[in-house]
Amino acid sequence: MITLHFNCEDCPVFDTEFFTSTLPKLLVLEDRQEGDIAIIFTNDDELLSINQTHLKHDFYTDIITFDYSVEQHVCGDLFISLERVADNAIAYDTLFFTELCRVVYHGVLHLCGYNDKDEADKLLMRTKEDFYIAHFVSRETN
Repeated sequence: MITLHFNCEDCPVFDTEFFTSTLPKLLVLEDRQEGDIAIIFTNDDELLSINQTHLKHDFYTDIITFDYSVEQHVCGDLFISLERVADNAIAYDTLFFTELCRVVYHGVLHLCGYNDKDEADKLLMRTKEDFYIAHFVSRETN
């Protein structure tokens, strides 16, 4: 089951059902089974605290993924800073919702076993993100 949680004040308004309806389809295309996936939308300060506490990193990021998957059964927590997503959308000259989809898909792809540690892995991850954005995100969604 895919659940969405909001841990921030003044969260941007967007279609939350979009993720609960498209992510199961993404998992099928990745030949994975849906487990419990929590998407927690938060702010920079909370994500920085999680980054410092759990990963010993002292910098802002747009997403932190905790993977609890077992074999093909995908489970995990995605913590997403909506502030970082908004800033990235401006920096990359894209719409907020498109950038939000990219970040969510990025996290779910991590849960599916994809990595982005080296250049080849980053290219594959970006190609997958682009594919799912093209497949699921229409101009009308934005």
